[in-house]
Amino acid sequence: MGRAQMCLILGLVLVGCALSAEPKLPVFTDITDTAGIRFKHSFGDYQMDNIVEAAGSGACVFDYNGDGLMDIYFVNGRWQKDVNDNRGRDLKDKLFNALYRNNGDGTFTDVAEQAGVLGHGMGFGCSAADFDNDGDVDLYVLNYGPNEFFRNNGDGTFTDISAQSGLADPHWSLSAPWIDYNNDGLLDVYVANYLEYDEGKFRAFYAAAGHPGPLSYHGQPDALYRNNGDGTFTEVTREAGVYNPEGRAMSAMAADLNNDGFLDIYVSNDAMENYYYENTGKGTFEEKALMLGLAFGEHGQGVSSMGPVIGDVDRNGWLDVFIPDMSYSSLLLNEVKFFDDATTRTKVALACGQYTGWGAAMIDYDNDGYLDLFVANGNALHEFTEEALLLRNNGKADLQFLDVSDESGKYFHEKYVGRGVAYGDFDNDGNLDIVVCNLNDRPRLLRNDGGNRNNWLVVQVKKLNGKTDAIGARVTVHVGSLRQIEDVVGVKGYLSQSDVRTHFGLGKAAKTDLVEIRWPGGKIQQLRDVKANQFLKVVQDAQK
Repeated sequence: MGRAQMCLILGLVLVGCALSAEPKLPVFTDITDTAGIRFKHSFGDYQMDNIVEAAGSGACVFDYNGDGLMDIYFVNGRWQKDVNDNRGRDLKDKLFNALYRNNGDGTFTDVAEQAGVLGHGMGFGCSAADFDNDGDVDLYVLNYGPNEFFRNNGDGTFTDISAQSGLADPHWSLSAPWIDYNNDGLLDVYVANYLEYDEGKFRAFYAAAGHPGPLSYHGQPDALYRNNGDGTFTEVTREAGVYNPEGRAMSAMAADLNNDGFLDIYVSNDAMENYYYENTGKGTFEEKALMLGLAFGEHGQGVSSMGPVIGDVDRNGWLDVFIPDMSYSSLLLNEVKFFDDATTRTKVALACGQYTGWGAAMIDYDNDGYLDLFVANGNALHEFTEEALLLRNNGKADLQFLDVSDESGKYFHEKYVGRGVAYGDFDNDGNLDIVVCNLNDRPRLLRNDGGNRNNWLVVQVKKLNGKTDAIGARVTVHVGSLRQIEDVVGVKGYLSQSDVRTHFGLGKAAKTDLVEIRWPGGKIQQLRDVKANQFLKVVQDAQK
């Protein structure tokens, strides 16, 4: 055998070893059809020609019937005379929201009509929480016009209590994170409102642009509603310190960004600065976005921020913020005293720059212990389709997000006008699946195939009654030197809510060293040597 042949063989062996050393990544399989999801979104017309029709819709992933399986609520548009053209008038009274019950066998059944949650308004977003601590998760639908609030009866049906509850906010609402801001044990709700549409009167725009943008309209103030404990809510926006009359909120999220045990509120606004309301722990908030580097993205530029998602991407024990937008998006790393714009150096800008981002998911899709990014894309002014992105965290000190979209399934080679994104473990197999809402089109349900080749742990934290999610708690998981944190919150990303169960990838570890729950109020509960690959339910100890 000659030297050349030996070198060739040696080279092939080395290449083979290198390839075998690379982890086999999961893929996402589109199971929308086989799952029986037939819902199709409509903005109430046949052609998109204004900012209301362009906003799209989201989804809510929650367990409405308490069977341990995540269900999906989809929000639909309606024909509305002050928004839509007459050509769409034949859609009047034909468009409804959908509630897909998880059957536990890979299929879903739309039960919205029998459950009483078809809805009546032109819908955009949704969220769910047990506001009355009875163990059943209630549903809030955000509309163009009065919002709708449905109390869960505990028997598979809901009762519309919109008017009597005080939550029929009359503005154009897009997002509503739940937060016990005053620490009284009752969940309050922050309603993110967008802008004041003028029924199409403003016409000073170039026709080729599609329609006027957000700065052509006045913004609307968001609202904070305090839970009175008797089935009603009172608006406390001004007294709580979160009143901004000209905001243009695209979505909002509650999370503990400064690690003081209280949920803060982050609001992403369209074509203007974002808001960060830091919770004082005394029933009030202080707006600190500009001083902390959270007001603007892309190195100080004003951008059209969409739906924020929050997680500790660099595993330093502090929550970071990712915000899709109409160009490069923004990845803001929490450096304790300020947030550092890391969009460029982490290669997020390189991947996102050619797209228009809307919904996102910050999840550990391959269970290696590090959070990855999924982004749904679609043109903002026309029904022009774009591919979605999957960016994998390299898990190194030199933090990089690597575009693995092309190798992650057929779905990433298809194009949609993407909007809201939600996630959950729909088949309870230990890896996170994704649902994507598309404008004027069917959603796509993407099953994670292969994420559970690594070990995992799902922690469900419940209040004293053992049924109500402990919104505002923080779960910390230690495996060797790796520390992972996740706040128990539902609303994440554009117009949507995801699985409230906290999910942790453990890599090859067969157990955790420590699971720590910081309950609302600050009490700590610890569990040691918790085995991997299980759904761990932890009920708050009255003595803790």
